Amino acid sequence: MSVQERKERDRAVRERLIVATARELAERQGWDAVTTRRLAERIEYSQPVLYSHFRGKREIIGAVALEGAAEMALALRGASAAADGPRGRVAALARAYLDFAERNPAVYDAMFQLDGGLAFAQEDTPEPLKDAFAALLESLGEVAGEGVHPGLFTETFWAALHGLATLTRAGRLPREDAEQRVELLVDRLAVVSAPGR
Repeated sequence: MSVQERKERDRAVRERLIVATARELAERQGWDAVTTRRLAERIEYSQPVLYSHFRGKREIIGAVALEGAAEMALALRGASAAADGPRGRVAALARAYLDFAERNPAVYDAMFQLDGGLAFAQEDTPEPLKDAFAALLESLGEVAGEGVHPGLFTETFWAALHGLATLTRAGRLPREDAEQRVELLVDRLAVVSAPGR
């Protein structure tokens, strides 16, 4: 291995460590606890080293969001693939989405609530974000209904899931009714022919 390859490898390892540490700290104590000073102390590197990887907290949030988007895409595809029929796939996808949001609140916030400097629904949207949306579209597009644009339907369904996730986490919706909400959302929005049900 050349000196340059070793430097690149070490840099990638440090960058993964910074992101993992920020994520862990945010999940335990919230994003307000994530500061460059605390991160530098935890990873045992100087702040200038940290700044050589990320210009600041905003970029770190963006890196956590991209990592989370990749994980969410995997979870959505896995849940959808394990289900039977269009309705089953949509219901499994909705449950997987809500489960991801509940299990990873700081990551979810990095993805959808905080400013990580990432573009959404633009030409320059990073691939992990595009892929997470594609993971939704793959199952939701087949139940959009005749004459309904699959992308627009997916955005609307996603917005409903996001609302359920954030309102439940904030205590605005009772958790005990979560499954009924998923069933209602799927039944009312997803157009599924009788044989696939």
